[in-house]
Amino acid sequence: MASTQDAWYISLLGLAEHFRTSNPPDIKSCIQCLQAVFNFKPPQRVEARTHLQLGNILLTHTKNIDLARSHLEQSWCLSQTINGFDDVKFEAASVLAELFEQQGQPTHSKPILRKAIELSQHSVYWHCRLIFQLAQIHATEREYEVASSLLGVGVDYAQISNAAYTRVLFLLSRVMLLLIDKKIQEVLPLLNQAGHLVETWVGSPHQKEYLKVFFLVLQVCHYLMAGQVKSVKPCLKQLQQSIQTIMAPTWPDDDAVCGSAAGESFVWLSRQQLYVLVYLVTVMHSAQAGYMDKAHKYTEKALAQIDKLTSSEEGGDAGGAAGLSGGPRGGAVLAWRLRMALLEHAALCRLVAGGKAHALHEIARAAHLLSSAPSASTAAAHTPQLHCLLGLYAMSMNCMEAAEAQFHTAIHMSQERDLWMFAKLNLAIVYLRGRRDNDLAQLMEQVRPEALPAYAHGLRAASFYVLGLQAFFQARYNEAKRYLRETLKMANAEDLNRLTSCSLVLLGHIFLSINNSRESMNMVTPAMQLASKIPDVHVQLWASAILKDLYRLAGDTERENEAYQMHCNFSQALLKDHFQATQLPQHALVHWTSGPPPALPPPPGAAPAT
Repeated sequence: MASTQDAWYISLLGLAEHFRTSNPPDIKSCIQCLQAVFNFKPPQRVEARTHLQLGNILLTHTKNIDLARSHLEQSWCLSQTINGFDDVKFEAASVLAELFEQQGQPTHSKPILRKAIELSQHSVYWHCRLIFQLAQIHATEREYEVASSLLGVGVDYAQISNAAYTRVLFLLSRVMLLLIDKKIQEVLPLLNQAGHLVETWVGSPHQKEYLKVFFLVLQVCHYLMAGQVKSVKPCLKQLQQSIQTIMAPTWPDDDAVCGSAAGESFVWLSRQQLYVLVYLVTVMHSAQAGYMDKAHKYTEKALAQIDKLTSSEEGGDAGGAAGLSGGPRGGAVLAWRLRMALLEHAALCRLVAGGKAHALHEIARAAHLLSSAPSASTAAAHTPQLHCLLGLYAMSMNCMEAAEAQFHTAIHMSQERDLWMFAKLNLAIVYLRGRRDNDLAQLMEQVRPEALPAYAHGLRAASFYVLGLQAFFQARYNEAKRYLRETLKMANAEDLNRLTSCSLVLLGHIFLSINNSRESMNMVTPAMQLASKIPDVHVQLWASAILKDLYRLAGDTERENEAYQMHCNFSQALLKDHFQATQLPQHALVHWTSGPPPALPPPPGAAPAT
């Protein structure tokens, strides 16, 4: 009887697989074959496995999510009591938990994964994979301490299980979460520990290089978060060299990097995803350092690479991703996030370079991309950045009421302290330009350098600049000079070229105001050179106006005329661009402060829905 039953099961399974792999696939017949298995009252193992197969096929090929969930729940329930049935038992738990998370019900995912983790301690692969998955869900819910604690458990378990590669993956994933949570004091010892483990690695050279890339990405992000653009250069150069090694044609695929050892079948990101990520951190560095053309060039390359990545459906299998990305869906989510981050940086660089119409196109592309966000929480996480960019755009267009509304919206919506501070510093400039002294006084108490986190080098330098600007507007010139020299000291220490050029030109204006032409010239000349290199058209416009006055005072008519012509050229270019931006339908975005972005014509180059 048993052999007859086996024959029925094997025949139905073979038929189901035949229909699934047909060209085109006949999914309906495949599902009917699998459902027919239950008519023979199969053993519990066969029943659990068939429910899992049906759940996976329904999820992959149909929209019948409720039926898929029902099959997965039955598979998980039946398999829990079966010994030595790990693949079915833990895959059912993992897929079911992921489905609940996709449906916005992470509270249902967590107990399933906790139970599965409890049952899987004998299986290194499944125990590690399930810990990663549960940590990811807690991280998505911004429960960083719980997620970090879970990853700490993973570090210890991998060490006990002699899974050295996975131990470092757990450790680096924990560092990543601490960076996201801005726990900088806790980051450094763990980052140093991970760096030592990577440096002294004696296993597979491919694993070493892969772990090195993960480590260097985190190290670069650690510096960039602090605005330490100069300090990061050696790490960034190493990272760019390492990614070239990994992208070489002779490099093995991700499965070969993992090796065959139990519990080491994980990668953080695929090679292609890492490649785009390195482009992104290079763009971030170029934007902070004030190399706008370079940032734009790398942004275009990275966006092209993302298009290639999504069209070829790279991203690996669901079991192959450690850290905070997993499965084909995880690959799509990551591609969306990378694209959004690149568009945000592209818009910022365009604004600095004086291309308001181009910047508006990039902002509109980002707003359009929000409509295809993988989840409501993902869209909510990126919306404040978009409002901040719209605030900067509105400032550049002299739409001060709109700028104020956008910055207030960003501050209200964001849970990121650094974004709050960035928005508040720009809001302070709006108040300065509007002579709103009372509002400014209250706001400046929140963004004084001593009120900012110790690690935020760039924000603290920017805070000194705003204080200098405030003192300048109030004709407290000595105080303004003191603040601006502090900005210069901090900006020069870390190659923050935009802050340096802004501080130099403002100091030049101050010296001109107190009739010290020589010192004014000493400030404005390097400001103009640096602004041309960035390029920063607004600083060039400002500097050329001061140079015109300085040459007039010196009686140098020829140079005065040159400076005047330069000023006119910059002014006309900005006015032309200003007019073009006002004519675009996307300009209406400056009035968007709640809900989803308003319906607008899709901007040129808008990404297809993911």
